[in-house]
Amino acid sequence: MDQIVLAVTQSAISVTPVPVKLSIPLAFEMVAMIVASASGVLTARENKLDLVGAIGLGLICALGGGLIRDVILQKGDVYMLSQPLAVPVSLAAAIATFVFPRIVEKPDRLIATLDIFSVGLFAVMGADKTNYYGFPMIICVVMGFLTAVGGGLLRDVCLARVPGIFQRGNLYALAAIAGAFSYMALLEYAGMWNIAAALIATLLTMLIRWWSVRYNIMSPTEVDLSKVKKVAAPIARPIHHLSKKPGVSRESDREPNQEPGCSDEEHA
Repeated sequence: MDQIVLAVTQSAISVTPVPVKLSIPLAFEMVAMIVASASGVLTARENKLDLVGAIGLGLICALGGGLIRDVILQKGDVYMLSQPLAVPVSLAAAIATFVFPRIVEKPDRLIATLDIFSVGLFAVMGADKTNYYGFPMIICVVMGFLTAVGGGLLRDVCLARVPGIFQRGNLYALAAIAGAFSYMALLEYAGMWNIAAALIATLLTMLIRWWSVRYNIMSPTEVDLSKVKKVAAPIARPIHHLSKKPGVSRESDREPNQEPGCSDEEHA
């Protein structure tokens, strides 16, 4: 009897506390997957793919980002296998979009809004799951970013084209990074409730995307140092002229053996 009590006590002591996972409403997750799946099917129709190709792209867009994250993390379960509604909901959304494309083709603004909402939510979900397993903040942000854009990345790879996140355009990938980073920052530094942090991070992602589209803010493709030189020239020119004025001494104008504040006559 004493040995059983001792064994139970030791096992209880050895158990480490498990952090509480983020309780994102299931309806939000399903909305994100439905929108991502619908966008994949619409892309398939644009490229004249058949039903199998459309369903494949729909599932890839909806579940690909989480799959990339889980394969890289190698921790815990795979979301698309552990969540019983993930595959059926994505599959149903893909089939419905393929059969009735006008359901999502007409309300362009609504779909665009829901699309960036899904990106923000996927970024939060990816960052949170990575944080749950104790990874550092930078890894959580990277995994959140991959969860948000991984589906679109795999979609473009399947279509044999340069992924959209690598091309110049309105801030999409950067918005996902900002969402994941803001979520982790609110958790780590502000000590905010995780649900409130998730909502704020998702709204920030949507705001950055809307701002870039509204004012046509594009991601940079190159850094031209000659332009930096032209901008800095008006600032550097007055400073250069000031150093040339009489009475203004410079360390470079002194002779090597001349001490500061001493003239040639004093040395003589």
